[in-house]
Amino acid sequence: MPAITTHDGAQIYYKDWGKGQPVVFSHGWPLTADAWEDQMVFLAAHGYRCIAHDRRGHGRSSQPWSGNVMDTYAADLAALTETLDLNKAIHVGHSTGGGEVARYIGNHGAKRVAKAVLIGSVTPLMLKTASNPGGLPIAVFDEIRANVTADRSQFFKDLTTPFYGANRPGANVSQGLRDSFWLQGMQAGFNAVLDCIKAFSETDFTADLRKFAIPTLIIHGDDDQIVPFDASALLSSKLIRGSILKTYPGAPHGLCSTLKDQINADLLEFCGS
Repeated sequence: MPAITTHDGAQIYYKDWGKGQPVVFSHGWPLTADAWEDQMVFLAAHGYRCIAHDRRGHGRSSQPWSGNVMDTYAADLAALTETLDLNKAIHVGHSTGGGEVARYIGNHGAKRVAKAVLIGSVTPLMLKTASNPGGLPIAVFDEIRANVTADRSQFFKDLTTPFYGANRPGANVSQGLRDSFWLQGMQAGFNAVLDCIKAFSETDFTADLRKFAIPTLIIHGDDDQIVPFDASALLSSKLIRGSILKTYPGAPHGLCSTLKDQINADLLEFCGS
């Protein structure tokens, strides 16, 4: 399997499809690069080189005990772009992957980046603090940790309901999609799954977003039950100068799957603009 080696010896698996301007995808928790295949097939067929990696600790990448923090995730992304010598890349991040893209630009600059897309992103900060009163209480994330520890497999099955909005009237979420989420999640290392909860919920990306000086598209569902719209996309759009905010009415967190045709069309338009 194709992989790059990071500074601490971790192997980061990636898939590389198509030719043209690179589009680099960063996935959400607890998924893998497979979560992006609907977008990769579509954009590769439209003349783009699509690259998606499994975050360390997830999928087919190494499962080291340490390094499951946002700075290292961003360093791994930087190593991938440098090893593959990607330039003028369009970076697309969903959920935790949006935080990864933000920290990558914040820590490593945008010299190799042409544009960025944040979809259902955890930016700027999920946790409720004195300076972020609209965030979620730490008890929410403590409960996630407790449920993962108690029965990770069942928790991932249950999580597909709010993730894809299957509990909303008229929702049509297939069992196959739910099973795919569960399979991807169960490929991750247990310690990485737990560590990543802290990384996506407690990392403050405010300073990173203020460093964005590239065209940026923010896409978010206003019925996102995982990453609430008002405390994420709305704030991020105010922090990134000149960003475009596209709100999907009634859309859930897993909109890259449930609304893949609309996502694909918006990505193609933005990539070519």
